[in-house]
Amino acid sequence: QVQLVESGGGSVQAGGSLRLSCAASGRTFSSYAMGWFRQAPGKEREFVAGISWSGGSAYYADSVKGRFTISRDNAKNTMYLQMNSLKPEDTAVYYCAATQQAGVRTREYSYAYWGQGTQVTVSS
Repeated sequence: QVQLVESGGGSVQAGGSLRLSCAASGRTFSSYAMGWFRQAPGKEREFVAGISWSGGSAYYADSVKGRFTISRDNAKNTMYLQMNSLKPEDTAVYYCAATQQAGVRTREYSYAYWGQGTQVTVSS
């Protein structure tokens, strides 16, 4: 198994930036594809970005493409989400997730391991 802990959330004004981190412990981090999801109040959890085990492939939701960048450092067992040009509609709890399935996964059910989430609040 792998344990995941998110950090880096907070409050920022529209147009600002935040970088989220997801620290993994347990089995070999580099054997997992990873993803970021978010859940806004009153809404279902949605896919934000995903990255392959090697970091060579990434995929983004249309709503964040060009503003967010997902990356990972397998030597540090950590995944990141750099969020720029933040908008009020980016306000949500952000979750990192891990899967042993190959490639980049965009569906919740593909991920077996989840963190507890970190709050991101963007004010206008």
